Order: sequence, then structure tokens, then C-alpha cells
Amino acid sequence: MDTAVTAKKKWWAGGYSPFNVSYGKLMMWYFLMSDAFTFGALLISYGTIRFSSPSWPDPNEVFRSFPGMGHANLPLVFVSLMTFILIMSSVTMVLAVHAGHMRDKKAVAKWMLWTIVGGIAFLSCQAWEWTHLYHEGAWWGRNPFLNVDGTLASTNFTNFFFTITGFHGLHVTSGVILNIVILANVLKGTYEHRGHYEMVEKVGLYWHFVDLVWVFVFTCFYLL
Repeated sequence: MDTAVTAKKKWWAGGYSPFNVSYGKLMMWYFLMSDAFTFGALLISYGTIRFSSPSWPDPNEVFRSFPGMGHANLPLVFVSLMTFILIMSSVTMVLAVHAGHMRDKKAVAKWMLWTIVGGIAFLSCQAWEWTHLYHEGAWWGRNPFLNVDGTLASTNFTNFFFTITGFHGLHVTSGVILNIVILANVLKGTYEHRGHYEMVEKVGLYWHFVDLVWVFVFTCFYLL
């Protein structure tokens, strides 16, 4: 009597990634996941303090200045410009990755350069904002802004603001440095010699993560 034997399919027998992705990109995703936990913990801590407080400073009063406009009352206009710059830098990064897939060295270099310019412009805006707030008396342990109801505010607002936006700014700075290194390698023809531009894609993942985190930071501090 014949016995039917059903062969078991081997989903992974070693020698290649079981996730159909390179080791480098997989490790980048792991890093971004762990970094997301850090930002998540900081923002959840902020939200807990924010919504457990009876009153809080009005962001329309705190963030109403614009460079070169004196005492003009322009609530959230400057931070909206910062956000636009960072989002556009994410667009140029997408174009750089696409050019890498097309093996277009010149286009990769061009869009990487614009991404770097966008990152530096964002950091310059953040530096101006921090300097302006410092001159108004805001810093870690100091909060000159009143609550919405006119009562004195605690330093929780400024402590969280400078810590979280500073931590994000550190990530943007790291991203700019990484992009400069990648651009230098692109210009040297390193990735052309390797036959792929995967490093551009991996750094692009980091840059998009930084942009995404800013959306949550923007919402928590500037809109709520």
C-alpha cells in the first residue's frame, strides 16, 4: 500500500534574510523602532503632565514671533515655516532614493544636497526660536509665560519643550551629518562602484522618521 508523503515547505533555510530585506535595512528598522519608544515615552510623559494640570500656557501667545518682524503678533507662523521646510526636505530625500534606484548619480547628489540644505535651514530656525525664547526668560527651570487663565505657570512647560525639541534637534543634526557623509560617497562614486545606492535608502528611512516625529512634537507643543 502506497503511503502519501507531504513535503513540508521550508520557509527559511539560512543564507538569506527571511524578511526579504537586507541586513542593513533591517537593523535600521530595529533602531528606528527603539528610538520611537524613546520619543513615545517623552511625549506620553508630557501629555500626562499637560492634561493633569488645571491650566497651561497658550501656544498662540508663546510662539507668536517671527524673525525681523519686531513685536508683530504672528501666532505659529514661524513654526509652520519650520515644519514646511522639514517636510520639503523629506520630499527631496524621496527623490534622492528614487534617483538611486535609477542609478542616476547626478540626480542623487542634487537631491541629497537639497535635503542637507533643508536640514540646516530647519536647525537654523530652531536655533533662532530657542535664542528668542531664552531672551524672553524661558529656559530649563524658568517659565515667564502665564497660563491661559492668567495664573502663574510651572516650569513643566519649558522643561519638556526644551528637552523634547532639543532631543529632536539632535536627531536632525545627526541626520544632516549622515547625509553629508553619504553625499561625499555619492560624489566619490562609492555606490556606483557597489552597483546600488542602498545606503541612500537607509539614511532616507532615518530622515523620514525624524520628519514624522516632528509632526507629533508640533502637535503636542504648538497646537494643544
